[in-house]
Amino acid sequence: MTTLVIGARGAVGRHVLDGLQAARVPVRASVRDLAKADFAPGIDVVQADLTRPETLAAALDGVKQVFLYAEPHGATAFGKAARAAGVERVVLLSSGSVLLPWATSNPITVEHRMTEDLLSTSGPELVPIRPLVLANNALNWASSIRSRRTVSLVHPGSVSAPIHERDIAAVAVAALSGADPQEVSALLTGAEPLTLREQVALIAEELDESIAVEELDERRAREMFGVGEPEIVDAILHFVRRGTAADGWFRTATAERVLGRPPVPYAEWARDHVAAFR
Repeated sequence: MTTLVIGARGAVGRHVLDGLQAARVPVRASVRDLAKADFAPGIDVVQADLTRPETLAAALDGVKQVFLYAEPHGATAFGKAARAAGVERVVLLSSGSVLLPWATSNPITVEHRMTEDLLSTSGPELVPIRPLVLANNALNWASSIRSRRTVSLVHPGSVSAPIHERDIAAVAVAALSGADPQEVSALLTGAEPLTLREQVALIAEELDESIAVEELDERRAREMFGVGEPEIVDAILHFVRRGTAADGWFRTATAERVLGRPPVPYAEWARDHVAAFR
């Protein structure tokens, strides 16, 4: 049963591809641009672009399962192509925000929920994976850490439990291997609740250099984020602000239940990515 990994060069998709290969599952990788395919020899690589529906039929030929990240504008066309190809299961990288009662009107949440809704009615079984905060978000700090050994943060005491992309992929592989859909679709977090300041400190520890934290108020943070999509800036600030509340952020046991082990600690994520901050 061939599994197609759409976006196989992405941070999560690449680990999904590796996990399926390790499990000896017949796998196919898709990329938007074949010239950028940089996989190991022997990987079946096809071109697929969710914004170009005409590329999907060939990519899905003979495929029974798909892993993908999709946005609403590409979900309908993909769903039609998947149904026509006889795909049986779609594992979607979604967001844990869809499970938070206080985030229902958040535009980021709305987009993920819309994508889930569109794909859930397309035919194949839909199994969403719902990480809340990705450890990879810290890569947004890389430029300022490299150049100034400084990070500018709004609400540096905001708490979350970031999850390593490798663990997200492992949960996705479990979903593609037949794990209980309810378990794998539960709110997914990392190993430990950490403030933003503590995350910076763990990166600094791996660098063996100090990193200064410059605290921003929300007005200054809005200026730094830019004004292109103010509703998205509002959504991000809402999430960060919520992390300062006593009931704002928490960790879940989803990864332990699905993987049979604790999630990868944030310190290990920092060690895996330290080159990005040098």
